[in-house]
Amino acid sequence: GMMILAAAPFAPVVPVFTKMCRGDLALAAALTGLFPFLSAIFTPVICQLALHQLHQPRNIGFHFPMLLLILGATITLPLATGLCLNRWRHHLAQHLQRPVEIISEAIGAFSLAFVTCVEFRGIIETGTRQLGIMGGIFTASALLGYLGGATTSAARRVLALGAANRNIALALLVAAGAFAGTPVLAATVADGLLMILLGLLLTGFWRLRGAATA
Repeated sequence: GMMILAAAPFAPVVPVFTKMCRGDLALAAALTGLFPFLSAIFTPVICQLALHQLHQPRNIGFHFPMLLLILGATITLPLATGLCLNRWRHHLAQHLQRPVEIISEAIGAFSLAFVTCVEFRGIIETGTRQLGIMGGIFTASALLGYLGGATTSAARRVLALGAANRNIALALLVAAGAFAGTPVLAATVADGLLMILLGLLLTGFWRLRGAATA
């Protein structure tokens, strides 16, 4: 689970976290449009190479066209549409922004809840050691991202959130397609839920800190 998540960088939820903690929303949107699309190509390759390095060769079939189609339709295309509307139909984009945000967040929450219910037994059986390691990786990644060289605090928050949060949707697609019937899918869900929780805690910390210094 951790290997798949490590190979799926930059979660689409980063702009939501960025908005909550008053980060650089333009930077978050730009990175969100770039990383998930590239990950659809490189994530399966990285997972395949990692399995061979671990001496666990498997007859795994990654459906590249399907991954590209799903990610393009759910992330890149909506983002491009929103940017075009904001550019040429600014008033319409303003009216549609909040309803679209509500719908997208509801769909994402429902999908994650559904997978959690289906894999609930396996999630419960995930060991605390694995979750502890995942928590340590999240913390180290966030720290490295924050110290990664951005010039403003708002941009550093985006880099920290982007480095620490992984593309859970892509990781689940890879796990479900390549590791069906194994504990890998449940472990991926468990690690992903932990990252969301830690991301919310980090975002809440920055938001409270900003309110205290305002």
